[in-house]
Parts: sequence; C-alpha cells; structure tokens
Amino acid sequence: KRVVFLKQLDSGLLLISGPFKINGVPLRRVNQCYVIATGTKVDVSSVDVAAVTDGDFTKTVVSSSKKEGDEFFAGESEKSEVSQEKKDMQKKVDTALIAVVEKVPNLYLYLNARFSLSKNDKPHEMKF
Repeated sequence: KRVVFLKQLDSGLLLISGPFKINGVPLRRVNQCYVIATGTKVDVSSVDVAAVTDGDFTKTVVSSSKKEGDEFFAGESEKSEVSQEKKDMQKKVDTALIAVVEKVPNLYLYLNARFSLSKNDKPHEMKF
C-alpha cells in the first residue's frame, strides 16, 4: 500500500502511516528494505510525531502454561486489543496528516489506490 513517511525512529526503522482513514494503514514501524521511495513530496512538519518512539510498539508478553488434551482445543484464543493510548495517538496523527494530504491535489486518491507490480514491471527503471 501507499503510505506517508513521518520520521526515522532511533532503531533505524521508519515510522509510516496511511493515514488509517484513507487506506487502513495505522502508525507502523517498517524496515527500510520494504519501502520504495517516490518523488511525491508532502510537508509533514505540522504533524506532531515527536512523542512516538520504538517503545510504543512493543508487545506485552503473556506467559501461558502448556495445555494437554481437551484443554488445548477447548481454550478460546485471546485477541489482543489495541490500547486506548494507541487509538488516541492514531487519531491525533491522522487528523493532522489528512489536513496536509487534502492540500495536495489528487494525493488522497493516490494514497487510496493499491500499489502492485506485475511480472514484467521493473521497479528500478520506473519513475514514481
């Protein structure tokens, strides 16, 4: 999917966002090798992402005991819920980012479109 680069985190990973309302991509850390940079420029200086760090993306580890027999199949899988802090951070970043995206003509449609490469496409020769 097409996303907006917000900043580089201390670990070297990139902080990106869809925004979630446009194409369903939340605030996320991505390794640089999975990103293809384009020539499209957006001024994201008005988006406040200074509070976002690598620590915001760590998961809590829940230790569970081994289950045997019927206990294994009877147990319901616990779904991890997104914390209210992450929802608030996503909403704050998205409102500022959507305002910036709407200033650039056709950028909303560009971000909403799905990115794909077919068999004969050569991304190193393309101009994005």
